[in-house]
Amino acid sequence: MTRKPELSFWQIWNMCFGFLGIQFGFALQNANVSRIFQTLGANVDQIPVLFVAAPLTGLIVQPLIGYCSDRTWGRFGRRRPYFFAGAVLATLTLLAMPNSPALWVAAGLLWIMDASFNVSMEPFRAFVGDQLPPKQRPLGYAMQSVFIGVGAVVASFLPYVLTRFGVANTAPAGEVPHSVMYSFYAGAVVLLGAMLWTILSTREYPPEQLESFADSHVAEEPATVADAWKPGALFLLLGVALLVLIRHYALREELYLLAGGLAGAGALFVWLARTRRRGALRQIMGDLYGMPRAMRRLNWVQFFSWFAMFAMWINTTPAVASHFYGSSDTTSAAYNEGANWAGVLMGTYNGVGVLAAIAIPLLVRACGLRWSHLVNLWLGGLGLLSFLFIRDPHWLIASMVGVGFAWASILTLPYAMLSDNLPAAKMGIYMGIFNFFVVIPQLMAASVLGVLLKLFFGDQPIWALGLGGASLLVAGLCTLRVQEPCETPAGAGEAA
Repeated sequence: MTRKPELSFWQIWNMCFGFLGIQFGFALQNANVSRIFQTLGANVDQIPVLFVAAPLTGLIVQPLIGYCSDRTWGRFGRRRPYFFAGAVLATLTLLAMPNSPALWVAAGLLWIMDASFNVSMEPFRAFVGDQLPPKQRPLGYAMQSVFIGVGAVVASFLPYVLTRFGVANTAPAGEVPHSVMYSFYAGAVVLLGAMLWTILSTREYPPEQLESFADSHVAEEPATVADAWKPGALFLLLGVALLVLIRHYALREELYLLAGGLAGAGALFVWLARTRRRGALRQIMGDLYGMPRAMRRLNWVQFFSWFAMFAMWINTTPAVASHFYGSSDTTSAAYNEGANWAGVLMGTYNGVGVLAAIAIPLLVRACGLRWSHLVNLWLGGLGLLSFLFIRDPHWLIASMVGVGFAWASILTLPYAMLSDNLPAAKMGIYMGIFNFFVVIPQLMAASVLGVLLKLFFGDQPIWALGLGGASLLVAGLCTLRVQEPCETPAGAGEAA
């Protein structure tokens, strides 16, 4: 067997450049969709449920796309057809979102938009594993993080910058300001252009050549699914019990999402233990149940990390506008000034993430993977907790520096720890399954955050950021359970 050849810096640049476009659109979504929802009449406690489209779509789409892309090969390659299809759909939804005539239309467009991002995003994670030898994979994921940061910075600042150039930042009730509308139009152009750059400038290894490389043959632990009914029965009982409690005590409707998720997962595991059928669902559930040990240990880190990030994404705009600028009225100048500053804060953490993506490999070289991840997650946790104590909104810039280090680390180090433990033939499906533990905490946050804010925090969204900070501290502690590789991959000290 031969070793996979190393790629040049510019070859890695080209293969990762499309992530600039994905993140440009994703950052516009994160920074502005809450604003659009509120403009169209949504209450603050409705926003988590409206945002559930994003994680729920990822839960369904990413493993399915991973399964399919592992089995795709044609004239245009293995992963690249999915890049293109997702880019076209995302471009169309970015153009349509700021013109939504009603809240339900905007919610539907968010669903389609996030599905489109996921169609492109999941194969990109597998693409690094396909194209790069093990010692260059940390560099590849760091390069992706750089483009994620650059795209997010520009996109997050765009409404603020357009306002400074005289574009209207307020609009009549029920209408999206032009500063947001033109930002989405620019995002559509950038996303499609960046994706086409990667599609046209990068080649892929044919399946037979990929299979011939030595790093493609990672040993898999055989999975026995006969006992899958045991956790399945537990999840099913918990889900049914929660459904009964919600109905009996007239609890908030968001909790139906959590109960349904538990019951659905339980039913699928019971089905897995009993079925003899083959196909995509059987393969995905079987690989989920028998996932590699390294992935199991990273799941808890991912859970608490992404719970925190989702809490921040959906609550930063209403928290900053209401807590620091004193307004929840979407037609007021104060609210829109606060919303613009929230966009600046979102851009700040992504900008710091660009620099952190360069610095993190050096930290890994000094401290190792898990301690580096712990330090970065704790910086982010302290940053979010500081929102509760800061009074001047301009000092929130300092808070977002810590969040930026956490974000760059979340996008880099878990994938670097995981990728060497995955076989090439299943790189796509396992990356899709790993996404479950990005999506599940977001569904959990969408289910319970509104309830927690209503019951314990007087519907004040600033406390959701505090909960997110605590969650990042727990994620850091969970990192200590992850086994450190015996040897840091070569190239970990290289900066993008």
